[in-house]
Amino acid sequence: MHYITSDIHNDNEKFEVLIKKLNLKEGDKLYILGDLFDRSNYNPNPVDIYFNILKLENKCQVIRGNHEQELAEYITTYFGKKKQRKAKLDPYSYNSFELLRERLTEVDLQNMAKWMLELPLQIALEIYGAKYLLAHAMTSSIHEVYSDEYYLRGDEDWQSFLNHGIEGYISICGHSNPEGNVIWRNCKGNVILCDCGCGFQSGRLGCLCIETGEEIYV
Repeated sequence: MHYITSDIHNDNEKFEVLIKKLNLKEGDKLYILGDLFDRSNYNPNPVDIYFNILKLENKCQVIRGNHEQELAEYITTYFGKKKQRKAKLDPYSYNSFELLRERLTEVDLQNMAKWMLELPLQIALEIYGAKYLLAHAMTSSIHEVYSDEYYLRGDEDWQSFLNHGIEGYISICGHSNPEGNVIWRNCKGNVILCDCGCGFQSGRLGCLCIETGEEIYV
């Protein structure tokens, strides 16, 4: 089975519950459409999210989101500066960097930043004859490549993308959701959004099984 989730935002408790519910077996794959980190202040645990993903090995594939991009760039910038200049660097906008520094070494953090920056921006799948595109904010035809920002945050054509999608594909994304804490589908059924507000105390972690259409919420 192929499962899709997105926007965990530091909530490792929900992520661990989801992993137990899925009970991934050989041949199963969990795709996480970015934004593993940042935002959550009520239950933040970016370190264990990272370790839990590494433990899943080839059963999990992460797609880069804007928060992976921002965190990796900050880590790279911070450790690239001399001690005196580090003190003048603006603090990271979220709690993730300090939480990671409490438990990880400089080498670990730099390796983590490299891992995040090497995550793909889009993945194309074909399952039982249906073609899927997976990205964080917006997908594009496999014949077109846009700037990183297009996939990470979307652009001014986001509403048109939601309405029409990409011809011949089912696009599955995270990043935002017009319906709130449920998995959203457009009228054509070719755009699905899986961000269900995890990281906010009132939010949920949503997960979709591609083969069955089952929606799983934590």
